[in-house]
Amino acid sequence: MELNGLRPPAQVMRLARLGAAHQTRLSFMRTLLRNMRRERWRFDRPMLDVDARGVGRAVYRAIGPRRTYSLVAFAHDLPDHLRTDRVIAEAWDSTFALFDGQPMAADLDRLAENVPRQEAGRVSDRELVLSRANRSGRLWRHAAERLAEGRQPDATLVEEVGYLMRTTAVYGSGKFGAAEHASLVGRPLMDGPFRAEMLAVWLIRSFAADLVERLASAIGGSGATRLSPEIRRRLGIGNSTGLGMAPFLVNHPLLLNAWILARETAFARVRTLPQAGKRERRAFRELLPRAREMADGWSTSDPSQSRRIEGLRADVRRLMAHVEAGALDVAFPWDRLALWSEDALDLEGQELAASLMLEPHGALVDDLADAMRADEPAGFRIRGDRAIGEMRDVLRRNYGWALEMNHASPQASARFWYVSEAKLEPRLGERTEEPGAELELPLDIARAARALDDALAEHARNAPIREALEARPEIRRMARRLQISENAPYSEIRDNLISSEMRPIDIMRCKLAFFGATRFDPRSDRWVRVAMFQNA
Repeated sequence: MELNGLRPPAQVMRLARLGAAHQTRLSFMRTLLRNMRRERWRFDRPMLDVDARGVGRAVYRAIGPRRTYSLVAFAHDLPDHLRTDRVIAEAWDSTFALFDGQPMAADLDRLAENVPRQEAGRVSDRELVLSRANRSGRLWRHAAERLAEGRQPDATLVEEVGYLMRTTAVYGSGKFGAAEHASLVGRPLMDGPFRAEMLAVWLIRSFAADLVERLASAIGGSGATRLSPEIRRRLGIGNSTGLGMAPFLVNHPLLLNAWILARETAFARVRTLPQAGKRERRAFRELLPRAREMADGWSTSDPSQSRRIEGLRADVRRLMAHVEAGALDVAFPWDRLALWSEDALDLEGQELAASLMLEPHGALVDDLADAMRADEPAGFRIRGDRAIGEMRDVLRRNYGWALEMNHASPQASARFWYVSEAKLEPRLGERTEEPGAELELPLDIARAARALDDALAEHARNAPIREALEARPEIRRMARRLQISENAPYSEIRDNLISSEMRPIDIMRCKLAFFGATRFDPRSDRWVRVAMFQNA
């Protein structure tokens, strides 16, 4: 597949760069908001039945030209000692379901029996999303007390935390009985990756603000006030997520390719522009102080990410100085700016610069949001008639990075992925220290590429690949990925995903950036907190 001026996979698909990804105007949250505005969706709250303890239920509706979706929210009185972001939690401050249509009383009663139990309950194909959230330990009580006194929450704390509630799971696409994603294909607004999940989070954001106001009113009575529009806008929804989402990008190579290809195509389109228009130059210059403010306000307790943020702050100032010196006043300014960033900025700065360059060019790139889906069953069939020699040549072109690795070293296979029995979630084990390696998930792509090449070498170059597959059925998985790679250049993360040096958080950040998340705050190399819809 010709890349036509796109950044090559060898540059783009390394974990270090994927782990420096930033949201763009093609991210799913932003695409959802643009579509809702264009289609004139309306929102209301037909129910908010919550008592003075903050216990009850609420319904929020998103009403479009032909469809209505309803967030059904349940608020609980959770003792502080039970509040945890860990997946093993069995109780939460609030639980949610996104309902297809408008729920009747019987639906609400059914959901009340199941949604608060989350995995222990069951939902139906009328539900699109199942979710839960906890209150922010730092901001929730402060906001409720301030509002009860008739005052607004402290703006510095609002900016530092960024959200009143933090989701700990947003399940969709068939999990626990919810509707399969396939049932949403072709629907306005929902026909794209993770649209239902993003809509649920958008509505949870309103619920969190309404709930803290309701509690403040119960505390302060007539002296209480509501959140100002400015503060409401600055508050997003937090998310705490761990290893459960990491294998997704590996298990969906065609979808990963679609996401990366759309973003890289957008970047390439901008770089081909022979000059920067007056409007685009003004818009880009206006973005730079906002980028500086974002970097200056981004904090984390993670030492590695702290160092990267410090570098990003310096890079943003370097970028601002370069633009002020006339970087946009030359021929092909965006291409030259991109090349300059690769020499002058670290990976965080390079990827932020790429994101900023897309911002003034919505008319040029926004159509690519419709290309970020994939027909994954189409890539499942293996062409058994392909010559083994031909496939080995493809393997060397697309997986040379994997064949060059030393897979015999203990560090190369130090870890293994598995599914936990308790929560049915992906986990990462240490091969020499923990039991369970015999239950390993097939995420060892680099090692599997080496094994495929070794297996194919046992047969004549002109023999059909089905001959090798019949002799060694275990190589079918990698043979399928090899054929996918021919037309999907960005389908593979080009690192060893079971090595001792692999940082799973880099995979998670890549996915979360495509969602549109910001303020990445790693709590280890295996789980992270982010903000969603902040300032939206």
